[in-house]
Amino acid sequence: MRSDTVTKGKQQAPHRSLFNALGLTEEEMNRPLVGIVCSYNEIVPGHMNLDKIANAVKQGVAMAGGTPIMFPAIAVYRDGTYRNEVFSGNQRPDRRFYRSNGDGTSV
Repeated sequence: MRSDTVTKGKQQAPHRSLFNALGLTEEEMNRPLVGIVCSYNEIVPGHMNLDKIANAVKQGVAMAGGTPIMFPAIAVYRDGTYRNEVFSGNQRPDRRFYRSNGDGTSV
């Protein structure tokens, strides 16, 4: 198994101690370790339900005989109200940096 590269042998003792600290039992470490990437967070609206999906995936991995290990990923959020200025590099300057000439133009 590929998981043996971090769970078997003398040189992998630090890895095993980390897994033990995370609460994994020796039985769980003897099964295939399956990484599950999840970008769940409470800031990005479209990602707020991903914890439920990730937990269902974890249950499926466990039912199939594996040991699920979930780890985070960066959540990218693109709010439609920005009209692409933020993502295209054409950001609008902040209004507080403008000074009015009094004739409707700005400096």
